[in-house]
Amino acid sequence: AGPKRPQDRVALPQVAQAFNDFLGLQVKPAKGEEGRLESEGGGGVAVGNDAQVSGESHYEYNGQTYQLKDGAVVIAAITSCTNTSNPSVMMAAGLVAKKAVEKGLQRKPWVKSSLAPGSKVVTDYYAAAGLTQYLDALGFNLVGYGCTTCIGNSGPLLEPIEKAIQQSDLTVASVLSGNRNFEGRVHPLVKTNWLASPPLVVAYALAGSVRIDISSEPLGEGSDGQPVYLRDIWPSQKEIADAVASVNTGMFHKEYAEVFAGDEQWQAIEVPQAATYVWQDD
Repeated sequence: AGPKRPQDRVALPQVAQAFNDFLGLQVKPAKGEEGRLESEGGGGVAVGNDAQVSGESHYEYNGQTYQLKDGAVVIAAITSCTNTSNPSVMMAAGLVAKKAVEKGLQRKPWVKSSLAPGSKVVTDYYAAAGLTQYLDALGFNLVGYGCTTCIGNSGPLLEPIEKAIQQSDLTVASVLSGNRNFEGRVHPLVKTNWLASPPLVVAYALAGSVRIDISSEPLGEGSDGQPVYLRDIWPSQKEIADAVASVNTGMFHKEYAEVFAGDEQWQAIEVPQAATYVWQDD
């Protein structure tokens, strides 16, 4: 449980340098640690003899060719029951998404993004604040409630992206608002995993790389052709407070009163009424 080496906090302006330092080390787990790593859902990445270690690769998707480099953010996940129970940071993430969409920014095409809060209340207050559509527009669609990326349930990357990573043995990254960042646990092909607040997860999905100092460099180009910086889309405390005002106790009472009810598909499952399991004859 918890992040690996929690004392290794990295200030935002120093993330790019910290990644470059790691890139120079490329430390592999000690022999005695491999079993523990695998038991926690991690593991090494096998690279074939024909791998081209160049720090960059290319892949094609939907008729387009993209360049993938060391430091590329391939997973951006707003997740964790801990962080998603804080309405302030969750609303901040929604507001960053709103401002980004209004500026004309888009998530980088190699980023797999997702939203997995720990409670249905989060989706209720996103809807009440009118922020759901902006998160959806950037690919932060609801994938479920509870544990996902923290325990490796982010699912596969696009096949062309996985092949590009393996072909050049790229050191790519995930940015998640969870609390576990062990090597190989989030995804077996992702060697570096960065824990960040939900609004910063959105920002890194826009930037597409941890080798960019998002505190001073542009996240991308807006629809007007001008560079857009983090400061341009970061919400004020008043904006966050106004959004949090959409949260009310009724949301919690409603969702937790129905927590064991399940959705229509769950309720449609036929369950035999018996004291023991009904085993099949074969």
